[in-house]
Amino acid sequence: MTRPTFLEGVGVALTASLAGAAVYTALSAAIGGGSGILRPVIAALALGYLIYLLARTPVRVGRVAAFLAWCLAAVGLSLAAPPFVLYLLLHVGMLWLIRTLFFHSSLVSALADLALALLALAAGIWASVQTGSLLLGIWCFFLVQAGFVAIPTGPAARHPGRRPYQEDAFEHAHRIAEAALRKHASSL
Repeated sequence: MTRPTFLEGVGVALTASLAGAAVYTALSAAIGGGSGILRPVIAALALGYLIYLLARTPVRVGRVAAFLAWCLAAVGLSLAAPPFVLYLLLHVGMLWLIRTLFFHSSLVSALADLALALLALAAGIWASVQTGSLLLGIWCFFLVQAGFVAIPTGPAARHPGRRPYQEDAFEHAHRIAEAALRKHASSL
């Protein structure tokens, strides 16, 4: 499976912003407004982005465990009801952790992704405050998040022809011997 692209991230940003604004508007009309409506919208958007990330990761091991751990943490956050800013930071942090576990293999790329996540949060808050539009806030947040595809994954990314693991000398010799035997057998 190929890595996600920036254009794909733009599509995710558009979908998330439209869906988030629609859900917020519907909940506001049904419940009567208030800041308590933002928490389920944030959780739903984070869940949608998590599903997107797990569907697009090239890593096959641990996706179900990561999904269940995120769901457990999200329920814990809802029950604990921390202050709104902490709630928001923890959701962004959980998404960063998932992205780091499944898309990056070095500390430098993980830290670059953390900086990107915090920049995305700042851009989303700034856009929302400046325009008064939740749609634009969500759009800016996910648009900046789409830039994570530009972060190199780690040492393996610098050597695209190299395998992610180092083959030991015996495995290398065994593979060459098998290839030689196949070539010899086919020439008979």
